[in-house]
Amino acid sequence: MTKSQLAAAIAERAGLKKKQAVAILDHIAELAYKHAKNTFTLPGIGKLVLVNRKARIGRNPATGEQIQIPAKRVVKFRVSKACKDAILGGK
Repeated sequence: MTKSQLAAAIAERAGLKKKQAVAILDHIAELAYKHAKNTFTLPGIGKLVLVNRKARIGRNPATGEQIQIPAKRVVKFRVSKACKDAILGGK
């Protein structure tokens, strides 16, 4: 689903104009970028979290040579249990 399709669906469901729905989506994205360092939760969907990865040794797949991969911070999205159950079907 594209951003335009999502905005159209939100606008239709909430009785808003499409421009207003796009503004809401943009504002949610802006909030997510700003607050991801403290974890940003989208209720019922999941949350954005920052994770520190340790330095490690990897392999160059072309040559098989070992290389040092430095430590870094990455952004991960953790899907909520409610979202998993809704998509995959609860047990």
